[in-house]
Amino acid sequence: KMAVERQRVAEQDKLQRRHNFDPVESNLTEEQVQLEASRCLHCKNPQCVKGCPVNIQIPDFIKAIKEGNLEKAGEIIRQTSMLPSVCGRVCPQERQCEGKCILGIKGEPVAIGALERYVGDNTKADMPEIKPSGKKVAVVGSGCAGITAAADLRKEGHEVVVFEALHELGGVLRYGIPPFRLPRTVLDREITNLKAMGVKFHTNVIVGKSITMKQLKDDGFDAIFICSGAGLPKMLHVPGENLNGVFSANEFLTRVNLMHAGQPNSPTPLKVGKKAAVFGGGNVAMDAARTAVRVGFEEVYIIYRRTEKELPARLEEIRHAKEEGVIFKFLYAPKEILGEDGYVKAVELEVMELGEPDESGRRKPVSTGKFETMDLDTVIVALGTGPNPIIQRSAEAEGLEILTDKRGYITVDCDTRCTSIPTIYAGGDVAPVGESNAINAMGAGKKAAKAINELLK
Repeated sequence: KMAVERQRVAEQDKLQRRHNFDPVESNLTEEQVQLEASRCLHCKNPQCVKGCPVNIQIPDFIKAIKEGNLEKAGEIIRQTSMLPSVCGRVCPQERQCEGKCILGIKGEPVAIGALERYVGDNTKADMPEIKPSGKKVAVVGSGCAGITAAADLRKEGHEVVVFEALHELGGVLRYGIPPFRLPRTVLDREITNLKAMGVKFHTNVIVGKSITMKQLKDDGFDAIFICSGAGLPKMLHVPGENLNGVFSANEFLTRVNLMHAGQPNSPTPLKVGKKAAVFGGGNVAMDAARTAVRVGFEEVYIIYRRTEKELPARLEEIRHAKEEGVIFKFLYAPKEILGEDGYVKAVELEVMELGEPDESGRRKPVSTGKFETMDLDTVIVALGTGPNPIIQRSAEAEGLEILTDKRGYITVDCDTRCTSIPTIYAGGDVAPVGESNAINAMGAGKKAAKAINELLK
């Protein structure tokens, strides 16, 4: 057992935070940061680095913290990650860097995420000296993959223009992740850094509608990186899904996070009822349920067809949801949404049990033949998303065939993120390789930027 225990961040009171969107977690204190940094063993073969999709040199930045050189720690992180304050908050560290930490075998791993977040929040990004290359790159989407690629491409001297479909920048970081997990000041700071580097941004531009891929090529862009995300919701496909009061998690979170629908004076208000149920068990389901609590639903349920053991969400997210009063109902699947006068009134649930494992290794839910009815006025579907086909379809109409797989995701080379067209690259949720999360999208942005740099040289 180590002499120093893992340091914990302070959290906002669980009853108080049900009524606000302020950050749930605060940073470690300066003293805690030093104590936590002292726990790192500085392994000769650091597995934590291998667990990080962008290979942040974790022992090196922790060593700089120990030496009291926070600015150096910031420089080390930003060599591979432009978004330390974001990643320190939203990455699934328990499955990545911290999941590989040697200390975790017999005790608790180093709180790498909390240290990264502290460094990100307390250091400034250095502005690199940029020598113009004479080349132009278009980046379609301003989420994790887009802003990472934009930074790396701009450092090489290319003119970088980012096209964002929505009226605010940040992609899923802004519309999908609630401010109680990722404060908007943090996201704005990272985007301001990119603007200071000379990256240009255009909002309210839907590539494939406002401007086509062919027009981008005709406008002199030497390469294009598509990272437009996966904004097409997957629904339940049960009767009653078209009733008023049924939302995809994407729509619900976008309306609250981006359009402020939960606020009393909103021009696009949300009809807040008494009982809401979220179908799904991932991080998005937790975000939707915790957001529903904050906008004023009296009872919020998460309904999941497997057991708690199989929940894919982060343990921290599940704990926070429970603390905030979200009620979990396991081994239930929706059979039909029942309505009255066009609005949701109840949902018929099928009682499930776990059968044999499926191809993913998780035990498959099978029906017991029993049913229950539950009164509700709002249903939020958080079963994941798919790619919006708008870019591929418009490109195809102009004779640019961007190959996709049977689910509609853009097909890319795993190492370079190059599509079937040599000057067009894709990454993030529109062309996923591995798990869909912020740090993997950043990894895709880095790979694409590296390949585009080599192409343009």
